[in-house]
Amino acid sequence: MTQTSSTLLSSRPAADEHLPYYERYITTVPAGDVLATLESQLRETVVLLEGISEEQAAYRYAPGKWSVKEVIGHVSDTERVFSYRALCAARGETAALPSFEQDDYVAQANSDGRTMRSLLDELTAVRQSSLALFRSLDDTALARRVVASGAPVSARALAWIIAGHERHHLRILRERYLTR
Repeated sequence: MTQTSSTLLSSRPAADEHLPYYERYITTVPAGDVLATLESQLRETVVLLEGISEEQAAYRYAPGKWSVKEVIGHVSDTERVFSYRALCAARGETAALPSFEQDDYVAQANSDGRTMRSLLDELTAVRQSSLALFRSLDDTALARRVVASGAPVSARALAWIIAGHERHHLRILRERYLTR
């Protein structure tokens, strides 16, 4: 398998590689190799969450908010969507990709009907798949862009967005769910 250039994945994507909205995720990712961050982040997330009970995993900090299980399911679903977008960009897809409505996905996912173990196993599998994809991409593929949600995004930016998106939700889990 081709190993990616650590230089390209160690520098933050330029502002024109993604929608401004995603800057809120990208800026939370530590400087350095984003693949190393994705690897360590997975370990951190699993360690944090594997110790909570099924009762704790059903907790919602306010009416209408997602449960812990739904947050985990959302992180997995979103990473799948973003990884697919990265694949499309890397392969030179010319068709525009649709956006996705996260609340609709969460409502259809049945995360609350699953065990925490199954959700964490799925999150691990999704992350391993994303890592394999990004490791297989050379600099040319990482720099390619696809139109998603109406705007161009590079494969490289999507690696950073995935890492930042998970960091965002881990912060919320720590602050609003796991402190009670």
